[in-house]
Amino acid sequence: MIKIILTVLLSTLSLTASLQQEDITKQAIVKIYTVSKVLNYQEPWNSSTRSSTGSGAIISGHSILTNAHVVENHTFIEVERYGQRKRYIAKVKFVSHQADLALLEVKDEAFFKGVTPLQFGKLPNIEQKIVVYGYPMGGSTLSATIGVVSRIEHHRYAHSGESFLAIQVDAAVNPGNSGGPALSNGKIIGVVMQVIRRSQNIGYLVPVMMVKHFLEDVKDGKCDGFADLGLTTQNMENPALRHYYHLDENETGKLIAEIVYNSSLNGVARKGDILTAIDGHKIENDGTIAFRPHEYTDFNYYVDRDQMFQTVKLDIVRQGKKMQIDANLTHTADDILLVKTTRYDVMPTYYIYGGYVFSPLTRNLLLSTNRNRLALSYFATQWPTKKKKEVVVLLKVLASDISRGNNNVGMWPIEKLNGETFDSFQTFFERLSTDQGKYIILEDKDGVRMVIDREDAQKKQADILQKYNIEYDRSIDLRNETK
Repeated sequence: MIKIILTVLLSTLSLTASLQQEDITKQAIVKIYTVSKVLNYQEPWNSSTRSSTGSGAIISGHSILTNAHVVENHTFIEVERYGQRKRYIAKVKFVSHQADLALLEVKDEAFFKGVTPLQFGKLPNIEQKIVVYGYPMGGSTLSATIGVVSRIEHHRYAHSGESFLAIQVDAAVNPGNSGGPALSNGKIIGVVMQVIRRSQNIGYLVPVMMVKHFLEDVKDGKCDGFADLGLTTQNMENPALRHYYHLDENETGKLIAEIVYNSSLNGVARKGDILTAIDGHKIENDGTIAFRPHEYTDFNYYVDRDQMFQTVKLDIVRQGKKMQIDANLTHTADDILLVKTTRYDVMPTYYIYGGYVFSPLTRNLLLSTNRNRLALSYFATQWPTKKKKEVVVLLKVLASDISRGNNNVGMWPIEKLNGETFDSFQTFFERLSTDQGKYIILEDKDGVRMVIDREDAQKKQADILQKYNIEYDRSIDLRNETK
């Protein structure tokens, strides 16, 4: 009888402790209210606003951890703690659009009173139980869903378009859950970031490894990001390909097919080298690497875990000879892409000349229209070169008497200005805005030309802008530069 009473008592105490811990955890969960700009890449001088909500978690340092996409293009942010109805003004302290992570700060110390910050755990195991907290659509109070870790591997982050390690879970995840913590044994093992629509309970977390990298990165007051080696590689599973490059049966790796011109490996590695290991970790013929026993993911895992400006050691086979080289992590994907990754928190760049609207080609612009997308999407697959670091497009033509015949032209890539190529939008803008010739001649790669009368364009520019209710002929970044 005494044994039964003790068992019941211990069970009751355990349940009480569990409920107390759960209540402490809930107090660190935050609802985030964001008012943000909706940018219009087809009319880059225009924008509107929208309101949205997301989730977050209070961590050490009086900070709130959430997703970058919860606060993207923000103009005003408020936060509200679990169990309270008072909202506090918050600001973005640091953001990594690459990893879809952000840190918010609240100046009012009362917001953090009585809260125990959540701690970080380790990368979970497959089938490990997790609890996802947040404020999804369909209600205004805190939601908790339970599930397990389904798989861990590299996955494309919808926010940045880049591929990093991600945790797939079967816990129900919905809009509004974004930025909320996923906990296991009371500690954060990931941050909710996205869900596969038309699927049944397939959600993705930014893993704790990526979160810790971000927090370590911003300790010096700025976010440097995640490095990119600047390589195009090819799998080595084909036997003939392996024999051609002198790989024996015990050697595995990836073929270096191309090296971008400004990569730190340019002149160090060569096309045709076989990349066999990173920091001593063997690369398989399918391009994967073991990050734990019997668990594999993309070989870039051992690049992603290091901070920018560190060095990783690469084992290579060159013409049958084994050697080791150093790779200095000096560039992010933005530094080595012809069409940069998706832009956030900045207004689009544009310049209007006589009603002709010019813009650099961005992924935001590609996503905003289907016009000429097939041809323009090709540029998004290319590396930059010294002679071409950016693509410039004639975005649209504002109809007027000086643009007759050209009014329907749009999303037209420009190769030459007055017979000369240019390397970037900046160079294009400087030449166009200072040209003193009689005509401005635009030309694409096929030799198709468009001619603008310079005197007419400058004379009628103000009237065209007024007619279309456009205040400035150029974006704010170009105005600041002109000053």
